[in-house]
Formats: sequence, C-alpha cells, structure tokens
Amino acid sequence: MDEQVALLDSDGRVCGSAPRSVMRRDNLRHGATGVLVRNTAGDIYVHRRTPTKDVYPGRYDFAAGGVVAAGEDPYDAVVRELAEELGITGVELTQLPEGDYADEFTSYHAYLYTCVWDGPVKHQPEEVEWGDWMSPAELVARLDDPEWPFMPDTAALLGPLVRSLA
Repeated sequence: MDEQVALLDSDGRVCGSAPRSVMRRDNLRHGATGVLVRNTAGDIYVHRRTPTKDVYPGRYDFAAGGVVAAGEDPYDAVVRELAEELGITGVELTQLPEGDYADEFTSYHAYLYTCVWDGPVKHQPEEVEWGDWMSPAELVARLDDPEWPFMPDTAALLGPLVRSLA
C-alpha cells in the first residue's frame, strides 16, 4: 500500500498530501521526524538502514524517524516511528529545534526530538539491519570517516548537537 504523506509549504504548513511514491519521485516537501536516542551513560544509538529503503539505502543513521502521514500529528508520528524502527515505547521525548533539509533525493521539514532509553532495542527488520551504542566521540569519529556513510540529512540536522556532546 502506498501511504499518503503530508505535504508542507515553505512555511511548514500542511498544504496537501500525496502517495509516498509520488512524494519520492517528485521530491515533494513533506514533514519528517527524527529522534536522537541516548542512554543514561550518554551514548547514542547508531543503526544501519536496510538496502531496501527508498532513500539512502544501507546508510548509517543516528536518528530514528520517518515521514509524517497525511492527517497525522507530527508528535504522534515521532512516537510511532520510534516504536516501529527501534521498539522503543513509553519514553519521555524532549523536543529539539525543528529544521529543514533538502537535496536531490528528499525535501522536508524536520520535527526533532531526543530521549533517554536504557531498555532493549528491537529493530524492525524491514528498516534496520544493525545497531549499537556509541559514545559521542566515537560517533563524531565515524561521521568523519568515509568508510561509514551516514544519512546526510541526519548529519546536517543533528550532527552539530552530537559534535557539541563529544
């Protein structure tokens, strides 16, 4: 099923919807979520996307997230995506400043959060093929290593925060 995605105007207001396939094909501006997951030791959860993802397949990421569905509240999308991708539920989310990202593959307004989680992480097999905790310093070293291709949007939106923690 081709889910309906909320489309956003340049001010971040919902201005319509489109099937996900059309949003990707035409690189339409939409809403998306991202959650930086840390544990009480301060480590950050890093994962590798499956090679079947529709954008940036096989890349490393340090935010759980995804698109905001048509008619969905962005906060509800954050909660849903965190549960779907990493199996994390019932956690307190702290809002980070929102941001915008655009390149030749995606264009969106980001609703960003962070949380602290010490419980188990359960990957959704269709989306995540590997994951582990890294210290902020180790993650920064990986971000600067071309052998570790990271999601460029997460690096742009949340990289400065991670660098400040290292």
